[in-house]
Amino acid sequence: MKEYKIAAVHGDGIGSEIIPPGLRVLNQVAKKFNFGLEVKEFDWGAGYYKKHGDFMPEDGLDILSRYDAIYFGAVGLPDVDDTLPAMMYTFKVRVHFKQYINLRPVKLLPGIDSPLCNKGMDDIDFVIIRENNEGEFVQNGKIIHPDEPHGLATDTSVFTRKGIEQVAHYAFKLARKRKKRVTNVTKSNTLINTLAYWDKVIGEVAEQYSDVEYNQMYVDNASASFVLRPEVFDVVLTTNMIGDILSDLGGSIMGSLGLGPSGNINPEKDYPSMFEPIHGSAPDIAGKNLANPIGTIWSGALMLEHLGEVEAANAIVDGIKKTTASGLKTKDLGGDAKTDQVTDQIIKNIDS
Repeated sequence: MKEYKIAAVHGDGIGSEIIPPGLRVLNQVAKKFNFGLEVKEFDWGAGYYKKHGDFMPEDGLDILSRYDAIYFGAVGLPDVDDTLPAMMYTFKVRVHFKQYINLRPVKLLPGIDSPLCNKGMDDIDFVIIRENNEGEFVQNGKIIHPDEPHGLATDTSVFTRKGIEQVAHYAFKLARKRKKRVTNVTKSNTLINTLAYWDKVIGEVAEQYSDVEYNQMYVDNASASFVLRPEVFDVVLTTNMIGDILSDLGGSIMGSLGLGPSGNINPEKDYPSMFEPIHGSAPDIAGKNLANPIGTIWSGALMLEHLGEVEAANAIVDGIKKTTASGLKTKDLGGDAKTDQVTDQIIKNIDS
């Protein structure tokens, strides 16, 4: 029997309420599809920082490197500097393990009403591929004389040919498995160096995929199109910051950020990939059994798909769809179902 080692990092806030349900679902499909999961849970995050001065132990990355995948909740607390979670955990993991693909499906589930009242499941079904290691989030800058009249702050985006090519190839290969359309979302009419280069390299890659329709769209137009005509999208390929913003908009048109899954992926599997819901730690509802577990459970399905357990991953997604179709909804979706009720129903649907 094949066995996978999973590092489960709870994080903060509702992290400790959504990772355990996700693990329950993962263990259930492991039994059903005859593979094993060896799970080690970690309490790293902003809470850990308040006790130890860092978001993970000094050898945290070495510890994570021993696992096949990382299953992550959410990180951040109101009384901890909001610039620290990305710098000391999220970006640190993504860059160290070369997780250069951020994959975020945007799909309207059965039984869920999108805020786009005239759009249905056939209209809202695409995936955002966000470059995850370069671009605007490399934190390459500094602040000079911050309290002086001549204070100065800079952040410099970094785009490399290799970084652009590898995320572009991933997007085009994914499109071949879907509806064969890639939309490059850019802003090269104003960022005339970095994003013009981004467009140039992606255009060169596109020539190698003559069977895939390739379009380019400025981010302001893309933002409007997410709302007005989401059906035009299949695979959205974009930069680190643009993808971060658009994927929250994508979660919103699905009905709730609580539904959105994501994967931080090292396609070559030389390093562990990390899977997490797109929402935050939501400390205001922590401990109340109100959190929507679907984004986390769906992220677990993405993790299994990445590991090669496609049948088990599909079973989880089918279980989620049957649950939302039944009308069972958590508070963020206008219902009154609790976290554990939704999890129980997903497991029941998987078993049936």
